[in-house]
Amino acid sequence: MDIADIATTEYEAVDADERLGKIRSLFERENPKGIVVTEDGNYEGVVNQRQLVQSHVQDDAKVRGLVRSAPKVARTEDVREVARVLVESNAKIAPVFEGDNLWGIVTEDAILDAVIENLDTLTVGDIYTVDVITVTENTNIGRGIGLLREHGISRLPVLDDDGHISGMVTTHDIADFAVRDMERQHKGDRSGDRERILDIPVYDIMNSPVATTTVDDTVDTAVSQMLDNDYAGMVVTPDDDDRVVSGIITKTDVLRALTYTEQDHMDVQITNIELIEALSRDAIRQEIEEVAEKYQKMQVQHAHVRFHRHKETKRGTPLIQAQIRLRTNRGQVAGSGEGYGAENAFRVAIDKLERRVLELKGVQADEEYKGQLLRKLGEL
Repeated sequence: MDIADIATTEYEAVDADERLGKIRSLFERENPKGIVVTEDGNYEGVVNQRQLVQSHVQDDAKVRGLVRSAPKVARTEDVREVARVLVESNAKIAPVFEGDNLWGIVTEDAILDAVIENLDTLTVGDIYTVDVITVTENTNIGRGIGLLREHGISRLPVLDDDGHISGMVTTHDIADFAVRDMERQHKGDRSGDRERILDIPVYDIMNSPVATTTVDDTVDTAVSQMLDNDYAGMVVTPDDDDRVVSGIITKTDVLRALTYTEQDHMDVQITNIELIEALSRDAIRQEIEEVAEKYQKMQVQHAHVRFHRHKETKRGTPLIQAQIRLRTNRGQVAGSGEGYGAENAFRVAIDKLERRVLELKGVQADEEYKGQLLRKLGEL
């Protein structure tokens, strides 16, 4: 299937000189997955809602300051390849080109809708994310924005005093609230307004109840629910208690699953691949394979490496967070670390991953020894 079969020529576009205040209002009214930015009629890039929420730029600034590149795809590109570039660029839309001309865009929703009939062979447990960043009902919006920025995510499950799921707050919720609040202000100090907004607890803006799924549900069922209700993700809970957060599944997780391939070597996917310089995809894959081989019973089905850039720099080198997640026949194993530059961050993360793998190996060895001991005792 060529991407042109599911792409659209209808999309939101603004000039690079447009004010950010208008862009925020456009997201609030239309809720697009992203907005194309042009200059003198030529394609410049895209801007998404997460950028607006995580930015400290004022409403009267121009959108050109937030423009980011998005992966360009040709009309004849394969759907699987487009899914890969969307995941690796951490984007929700990709501009579709015909030659040198912008023809339209393709969204993650369009791809998922096109392939949904093929997702019934996967379960949520095959692809969901175990490590989830959560907040409490009393966490203020400012802290929530900080967590979204720090981890490069778009949603935070909200827990009550008992540790049970009570709501969900997303970048869209925060942007929507901020825009509506600002529109109510006709005068006064905008800086003061901003501080007031940041101090409001997430409980006041979260969505509730929260849509949930379980590891045994099929992915097509979960995707149908996400598409029908415009959810970008769902909380995964145990079969016997839908109040407990076991993980989360997002549209990005599903897109990532579409890129899984059967190869002679490990399938490695890298998000924000533009941040790596001295490293190569092959070098990253080889180091992860070396770690996995230390536990011979572990078969790695897929590896995901995610780089996230912080604003802090040291001698011009940005602080980078690296997260490595392995999906194996022994479950999920992860390691993360920070450092100045992608290579340093990856070294810290790979060391933590190795310790986690060896720890898992030790636990497995203890279980085997325990089993042998019990069998011997039973023979006495």
